[in-house]
Amino acid sequence: MATYANPQSLVSTEWLAANLNNPAVRTVEINVDTNLYDAGHIPGAVSFNWNSQLQDQLSRDIISKNQYEALLSEAGIRPTDTVVIYGDHSNWFAAYAFWLFKIYQHAQVRLLNGGRAKWLNDSSLPFTTDRPTLERSNYTVTAIDHTLRAKLPEVLLASQARSHSLVDVRSLDEFSGKVIAPPGMNETAQRGGHIPGATSIPWSTAVAPDGTFKSADELRAIYFDSLGVTPTKPAIAYCRIGERSSHSWFVLKYLLGVKDVKNYDGSWTEYGNLIGVPIER
Repeated sequence: MATYANPQSLVSTEWLAANLNNPAVRTVEINVDTNLYDAGHIPGAVSFNWNSQLQDQLSRDIISKNQYEALLSEAGIRPTDTVVIYGDHSNWFAAYAFWLFKIYQHAQVRLLNGGRAKWLNDSSLPFTTDRPTLERSNYTVTAIDHTLRAKLPEVLLASQARSHSLVDVRSLDEFSGKVIAPPGMNETAQRGGHIPGATSIPWSTAVAPDGTFKSADELRAIYFDSLGVTPTKPAIAYCRIGERSSHSWFVLKYLLGVKDVKNYDGSWTEYGNLIGVPIER
């Protein structure tokens, strides 16, 4: 992992196993399947529900500063803690939470390379159904980084001006408009297709069969050499609801070192429902 632009943004299963009893290291599990935590998890890990705890329930938005502070305080996480986040589906929603933690400027946050599957596939690593005993903290946010998030007006301007690399990380069938959403997914849009000017780079191209990230050289070949993304051109990643695009945002920003990259979490469920806005198929 040392050849990534920001190797400190990842930890290995070996590193986490060696730090399970470190009081300054906290582990958070976030899954697409919100029932998995109860079936077993890394000892000491807390669980955040991506739908009910990381998204505001009264507005289609990320949780507010106050909600974020309350969530982390309840989990006993302190601003000085190193937080390691992991989950299923090669860290889809773990990457979303990483992005949220960075918006609220948590200094030391990491992804577990390979996520839940990598940990489970090593029979020597501990697994438990016990919930940790938590001592409430008093978490306070001191700064917010709004530059990590793209909202609709910026996306529309970027598409019209061709000023950004618009990275569509969904499947090829979603990009082409053959399907609007993956099977079994409820959040959808009225139309299928993609944002004009976008390039299709499915999120899955960035991961190896075991769910870990591909090497820096492999990632550069995918994003820079073949598909025209550059380290200096601004980029915006999007998917359907913002979780897969968080994964690709992490790859672009932290593994490849793209200087200006944002996650458009409104993604296709917002853009594909707009009246009078063009799409491509």
